[in-house]
Amino acid sequence: MSQSIFVTKRDGNREPLDLDKIHRVVSWAAEGLSNVSVSEVELKARIQFYDGIKTADIHETMIRSAADLISEDAPDYQYLAARLAIFHLRKKAYGQFEPPHLYDHVTKLVEGKRYDEHLLADYSKEEFEELNSYLDHSRDLNFSYAAVKQLEGKYLVQNRVSGDVYESAQFLYILVAACLFANYPKATRLDYVRRFYDATSTFKISLPTPIMSGVRTPTRQFSSCVLIECGDSLDSINATASAIVKYVSQRAGIGINAGRIRALGSPIRNGEAFHTGCIPFFKYFQTAVKSCSQGGVRGGAATLFYPIWHLEVESLLVLKNNRGVEENRVRHLDYGIQFNRTMYQRLVKDQHITLFSPSDVPGLYDAFFADQDEFERLYNQYEADDSIRKKRIKAIELFSLFMQERASTGRIYVQNVDHTNTHSPFDPKVAPIRQSNLCLEIALPTKPLQHINDEEGEIALCTLSAFNLGSLESLDDFEEWADLAVRALDSLLDYQDYPVPAARNASLARRTLGIGVINFAYYLAKNGVRYSDGSANGLVHRTFEAMQYYLMKASNELAKEKGACPKFNETTYAQGIMPIDTYKKDLDAVCAEPLHYDWDSLRASIKQYGLRNSTLSALMPSETSSQISNATNGIEPPRGHVSVKSSKDGVMKQVVPEFERLRDQYELLWSIPSNKGYLELVGIMQKFIDQTISANTNYDPSRFESGKVPMKQLLQDLLYAYKLGVKTLYYHNTRDGASDSQTDMPAELRKKLAEKEAMQAVTAVIEEDDDCAGGACKI
Repeated sequence: MSQSIFVTKRDGNREPLDLDKIHRVVSWAAEGLSNVSVSEVELKARIQFYDGIKTADIHETMIRSAADLISEDAPDYQYLAARLAIFHLRKKAYGQFEPPHLYDHVTKLVEGKRYDEHLLADYSKEEFEELNSYLDHSRDLNFSYAAVKQLEGKYLVQNRVSGDVYESAQFLYILVAACLFANYPKATRLDYVRRFYDATSTFKISLPTPIMSGVRTPTRQFSSCVLIECGDSLDSINATASAIVKYVSQRAGIGINAGRIRALGSPIRNGEAFHTGCIPFFKYFQTAVKSCSQGGVRGGAATLFYPIWHLEVESLLVLKNNRGVEENRVRHLDYGIQFNRTMYQRLVKDQHITLFSPSDVPGLYDAFFADQDEFERLYNQYEADDSIRKKRIKAIELFSLFMQERASTGRIYVQNVDHTNTHSPFDPKVAPIRQSNLCLEIALPTKPLQHINDEEGEIALCTLSAFNLGSLESLDDFEEWADLAVRALDSLLDYQDYPVPAARNASLARRTLGIGVINFAYYLAKNGVRYSDGSANGLVHRTFEAMQYYLMKASNELAKEKGACPKFNETTYAQGIMPIDTYKKDLDAVCAEPLHYDWDSLRASIKQYGLRNSTLSALMPSETSSQISNATNGIEPPRGHVSVKSSKDGVMKQVVPEFERLRDQYELLWSIPSNKGYLELVGIMQKFIDQTISANTNYDPSRFESGKVPMKQLLQDLLYAYKLGVKTLYYHNTRDGASDSQTDMPAELRKKLAEKEAMQAVTAVIEEDDDCAGGACKI
């Protein structure tokens, strides 16, 4: 007589193994999907049953089996695996597949201190009945496998020590909406909650990690990006480090501006001491950034900014590379190097760049951001002053060093500070922008802290979300989406806590938002246009014009209700100046699409009533949050039809939207012949986006002679991006398997070759541009 095998259930009870029950669950998950096989999933699982095996282990094995079968030939396995994962997740959270009633669920989690107690204080039991009727738990079955794993790993409320999960996705979406609209009048708030819930749970509006993981919990800091400027004093440096620790611990990505710190050898206290330079303080900031794990949601990270003309720049540019020793490297930060018109003109004219310590040249550092003509005047004056410590270096040599380090590390970024300030919602004379953030899409005013409770300093926060362009049926859809997103994020500014006074004061005075897009690659594919050939230019112009117009209209309508932001007077909008007035006019030669919206009427209304928010748009990478919507990330082309996404939860496969129908319409990253078409699209977007854009440059060394990307190409792309008005450049991506710079050559030979190629690149740009005839380039 054969011995029966028993399984151990989640509650600890034992029961006989029921193979039909397993089969029914997998069959349920496969219902309505094409090119999937229940038997293949079961066969691949090859479960070795033994007496006492846990039902959870059986289920997890089936999930992995289905996930391993995801491919271009069978993309629907991503949904089969997702449904099995949803089933498993709900059993863990609720002990059953059916979720509880919303009111009972919230009451339990408030009592357990998982949810914020204001939910029960602000909403009645009757209102929870109404909210429960809005819920559509079947929407959980629209997630891809990668989305479910991201939800479980990062977003759902859980005990990150034990791994216990307490909710499923629809509760997340409805409660985020309930929190953000809690202070709206009772006559309208449930309608806003319903509409916002529908927009987010059907993937029309994408929310970032801090909002998804934090809103509804007792932790109230949800801004994705924090910009902290450091002054040139020990008090300010210590205050900066303290602020970094506070915000890293609360899930924010950090931008640090350390460009004011004086150079090595500068006098301290009138020569009493010898300054140790930037590197020890950069190490101090690195330690602060890495001090916290952000509650297990993501690790601390930061980008540090400084100007290309800093006296220590040659030592600072190599801080991230793998050569050298630990004492002269700071590898766990990323770096944003700041350029302006004067620096590019020195390159184009084959001149020298003079390096200074900011402490030795009064007024120069501030003018670098606020007034380009004044910067150039002071720069020339200080160059001629023999009493000032300085160093001259050929512009080509310095730019080549920068580009080599950008190419070899991939994570040394570009900020064009003149474009950032001249094409800006802020008046640079009173509110200059001196830095960006971790992902190079935020551009907001900052002021250094003198101490951690400094009320006069300014830490800039930006609260993000994104529109899913793949869900767009008409450009007029932006009107509803913008109204919901602007209202929700504006409410969040009042809802969240501020651990540092300088952040609270700045946030509530400027009320800055950054709303971007996801699924851009899918949007191009389904419209039959491409990154590389100019076919998308008109569509992109129309799309981003509509998006910015409706965002500004929504903020203007909110200002009529609640008042303009207190520092509206420091914006260019207060002067009647719009993004469409200040973009780089070189762009018109790339895209001649006319404007289609009534900007003059909006301009008049904004001058009369103001805007509730100083900024409204920014294009962020959305690498994680786009996965939740089964979307391509941000504005980037996918590397393949099936992407492999790595995270702390393992490796996951994700298939591009509508792969089977649009397979040939997608333009994959490494099939794009050059950066030119992509950079033109970024320039078109930047015409309307009021902050900036996480834009990458991408290189396949196999396309070039000897398998190396020439310096000529790198500098041509840099100059072309500047010419089009691009404010920032984020990652430098190199296709795996080949070197992309001449780093293996002897140093002297590499230097000479780089200078020669750089000069060829500059000459090529001049020859292509009528405005640059005779070297008098007007870039």
